[in-house]
Amino acid sequence: MRIYMQEIGGSTSLAGAPRGQAALTKLIAAIGADATKAQPLFFDFAGIEVATASYLLQSVLACRDFVRSQRPSYYPVIANANDDVKDELLVLMKARREVVMACALDDDGGVSGVALLGELEPAQKTTYELVKEHGETDAGALMEKYGEREKTKHATAWNNRLAALAALGLVVEESRGRAKRYRPLFELQGA
Repeated sequence: MRIYMQEIGGSTSLAGAPRGQAALTKLIAAIGADATKAQPLFFDFAGIEVATASYLLQSVLACRDFVRSQRPSYYPVIANANDDVKDELLVLMKARREVVMACALDDDGGVSGVALLGELEPAQKTTYELVKEHGETDAGALMEKYGEREKTKHATAWNNRLAALAALGLVVEESRGRAKRYRPLFELQGA
């Protein structure tokens, strides 16, 4: 799903907490019900010249939190943000000690330039890189292969890391019976 922020905000300049709160209502309405399968939810910033931290906090980041808790099949991604918008997001992410995924998105939905804005904790960063490397994995497989190296010999620690990455929308979590498997969000899109 792709949501054009210029249409939501009605301007190329997105500023202020009150306008951000109004945008949140529009964003949630545009999303509607949960998807039947895991998919990216692109907040497309094409044409946006500036977006302030207060606007982003009350709109996109509030929507990301809502989506991850209420519409878990959607994985929010910032698309086509210019350097100024990315800088505002980076300041917010560092202050909140969080991460958001960003990319370039072409007219046909092709994804490129996938990057994380913000910094993951070292253990989460390692886990994220391992999920990308393996394509699909679970806590048990990571524990068996990397438990000694990472000084994490319990599946619970790996489960916690993977669940945290899924909560941030950075990896896709899929239940298979009682087991959970994890894969990179853009594995199928070729990014």
